[in-house]
Amino acid sequence: MRVAVMQPYFYPYMGYFRLIAAVDLFILFDCVQFPRRGRVHRTEVPDHAGGRRWLTLPLAHQPRETRIDGLAFADGAGATFAERLAGVPCLAGEGPPAVAEALRSPLDRPIDYVERNMRAVAGTLGITTPMVRSSGFAVPEDVRQADRIAAIARQVGATHYLNAPGGRGLYSTGFFAGHGLTLEFLAPYDGPNVMMLQSLWREPPDRLAADAAAVTVEPA
Repeated sequence: MRVAVMQPYFYPYMGYFRLIAAVDLFILFDCVQFPRRGRVHRTEVPDHAGGRRWLTLPLAHQPRETRIDGLAFADGAGATFAERLAGVPCLAGEGPPAVAEALRSPLDRPIDYVERNMRAVAGTLGITTPMVRSSGFAVPEDVRQADRIAAIARQVGATHYLNAPGGRGLYSTGFFAGHGLTLEFLAPYDGPNVMMLQSLWREPPDRLAADAAAVTVEPA
């Protein structure tokens, strides 16, 4: 059984969805501290000058140690985010129905909203991999980083742990072997679908689905 454990991202690039497609179970790593400079709450979109800028969810100010599953939206977030969406040129016109509905759905809890949008994109790409949240597993708070990932993987009966290519310098085969897991890596993504919101609005769904399915798994 192959699993992956990743922080939930707001409209990540296609390589992230390839990771979901390549495993038997995808675990949203939401029981860890929110990375303020990460992609949990923001995604890249094209700007008016042909470059890129961030589309950011309007989060409330919270303590630095707040976990991803404890995030909250700021007061008036719905109106603020609607204005931000209106300023993204690539979202003009009709997009995939499920994605458009999720993107404009109520801002309840950030983790719920981000997961809802991830599921909408995965469904549009034809990905059927089950997703669960790491916060639903009983792992002591003092078990951290790779040990926490391995503990969760063991609880679901995993035999193989698949990581994104950027993790090659972080994890060792020996560590995971010590936990009864075979470490693997997804091949780096070099395709065109990096800004997913733009791709979802401009590319045919079947072409995006084919890109998501073009998965290559490499040994550690």
